[in-house]
This record gives sequence, structure tokens and C-alpha cells, in this order.
Amino acid sequence: MTATPPSLAPPGGDGHIPAAATERQTLIERWAERHGVDAARRLAEAEDLADAVQKEITPENTTDTYNKSWRVWTRFCAVTGLPELEGSRGALVAFVTWMLREGQQNGKGYASTSASTHLAAAVVGLRERGVKVSGDDQSEARAALEGLAVKLLQAGERRGRGQAVGADVEGLRAIVCSCPDTLTGERDKALVLTGFNYASRSQDPAGLQSGDVTLHPRGLVVAVLTGKTKHSVRNAKIRYSSDPELCPVRAYTSYRARLVAEHGEAWADPSTPAFVGIDQHGYVTGGMVPDSVTRAVKRISKRAGVPIHWTGHSLRIGLASVGRRNGKDGIAIADQGGWARHSRSMLGYMQRDDGWDDNASAGLT
Repeated sequence: MTATPPSLAPPGGDGHIPAAATERQTLIERWAERHGVDAARRLAEAEDLADAVQKEITPENTTDTYNKSWRVWTRFCAVTGLPELEGSRGALVAFVTWMLREGQQNGKGYASTSASTHLAAAVVGLRERGVKVSGDDQSEARAALEGLAVKLLQAGERRGRGQAVGADVEGLRAIVCSCPDTLTGERDKALVLTGFNYASRSQDPAGLQSGDVTLHPRGLVVAVLTGKTKHSVRNAKIRYSSDPELCPVRAYTSYRARLVAEHGEAWADPSTPAFVGIDQHGYVTGGMVPDSVTRAVKRISKRAGVPIHWTGHSLRIGLASVGRRNGKDGIAIADQGGWARHSRSMLGYMQRDDGWDDNASAGLT
């Protein structure tokens, strides 16, 4: 009789083995019957390695989204009395219907984009817990979501904040003019001008070390290592601007020189944060984090009197929309901003101002 290798997954605190662990143990037993205990153990170790790799490559914000969406799913199940560990067609359709009607904590419905994210992440959560969710059932729930979203639009109901406003050249100029002659002002100017030129997300400047930003005869090379895809991890090249006031290269080098001059040679070390937090008294508090970058961009645009305050995503949208407006090649925009070529999200960022000047039918007759 063939011995069965022990389960690699520990039982829960109550002694109950989770569904996913039970499924893994069943798989190991099948391998043992086919290939013997030693081979089954090696295959199980390979599964552990695959789990570890998946965990390593999953961005933190993706994990946060999965956790948040699972909480939305459990709240739905508590309200409706449906079991958490069932992903039937009816349950998933009921889930999207509930989200659109009343799913938020305040009793209001979610925007369809948020509901779509929660649906996808809830299905991932169910499968991680050993629940079989068929692709057909998930597709039917998504079709129901899209159909109900159309009904909301037909009824004149638009939800969500909409796309963040994109940065533009006029806004950049207003920001540069409003930055005070202080280290904070220099940092703000460099943060916005460089971020616009490589289409930064808020986590990108927060993740940069000074050694990631290198001077080149033609400008700066920014090694963006915080991207979520193979396209977004890149060496973005930022050229000197013909307008010295809006030049990201001059702004960044001036900011770093002032940081070292005012706070010591230690800040010249390549391992120090590229962008630092600075308190109201001018003291450096350490490296910026994504939330502080977002708050800084909003504060900077407000100080400059930009009509609609920018968010942490405005710089990213701005490069795509301004680049397109100025006739830049879509592939060049994608490579600079770290999008896949012909990315749907990038195309969505290439905003039309009002649909009159940038109009497919303009001038045809």
C-alpha cells in the first residue's frame, strides 16, 4: 500500500482544514498513486514555490483590492443570507445587482467600474478558498452588470467621480510660478515637472531613489521600478525643455543640489529617496510615500489656482492627452508612460477637450 505524504497546508485554528488545503491534499494523494511518494512530495514543493512566486509578484495594491472586495462580498452575503463559500450564477448576479442598488456602506450603489472590480476580485477570493466558479456563471454576472449599467445611463444616472483631470502645460506654468523659493518649492516643482514627463503614478516618485534618476547629456533617465507590468518597469528618458522655466531636468538637478547644500552631503548618496518629505519648518522627514505624493500634487495645484485640482493620477493622464494633442506617436507615448502599446487605459487618457476641434467628422465635407 502506497503511503500518502502529509498535507502541506496546516489546519485552521479550529482544527478544520480549509477547502483549498483539502483540494491540495487530494491532488498530492493522486500524484502519490501515479508517481510514488517521493515524486508527489517534489511536486508539492513545486506547488509551494509557485504559490510563493505568485505572492512575490502580486503588487500590494492588488492584494489590498482583493481584501477590500472580499469584505464587500461577505457584507453582501450577510445582508442577503447567502453562504459565503458559494459562487453560483444566481449568487453572482444577485451580488452585482446589490452592488449597483445599495452596496456601499452608506446605502448608495457603486459605480459600475467599482462593481466590476469587486466582482472580479470576489471570484478570485472564492477560488482561493476552494470554491469552483464557472467561467459561464461569471460571464453571465458580468453581462448582467453591463446591462444594468446601461439602464442607469439611460435613466440619466451617472456614478463615480469620473476620470481625474489631466495635467496640462498651462497648469504646469501656473505651478512653476507659484512655487516659493524654498527647498519645498524646489521639490514641488521637480516632482510635478518630472512626473508629467514620464506619466508618473503616485507610487512612482515615492519609490525612486536618487540613484534611479541619472543625468545624461540629453536629459534625465528615470528608472521606474514600481510598475505592475513588464511595460511599466522602464527607463524613461526626459529631455531638456526648450523653455527653461518648464524644464524638468533643470528643476530636478536644482532641487537635489539645494537638498544637499541645506541638509548635508549624506543626501548625495544614491540610496537616499529621490523625493523627500519636508515639514512646515523645512525639516526633511524622510522619503515620500504614495499618499504624500497624491496630497502634494493636490496641494501644489490648489496653491497655483488650477481650476480643477489635480490628483495623483493627473500627471499620468496629462502626458497621454497633451502628447496626443501635439501629434506625438501613440507608441512613443506608450513607451514613455509605461503602457502596453495600444493600451485601452492609455487611449482613454487621450482626452478630447470638448469634441469640437478634435472631432472625427471635422473638415470631411
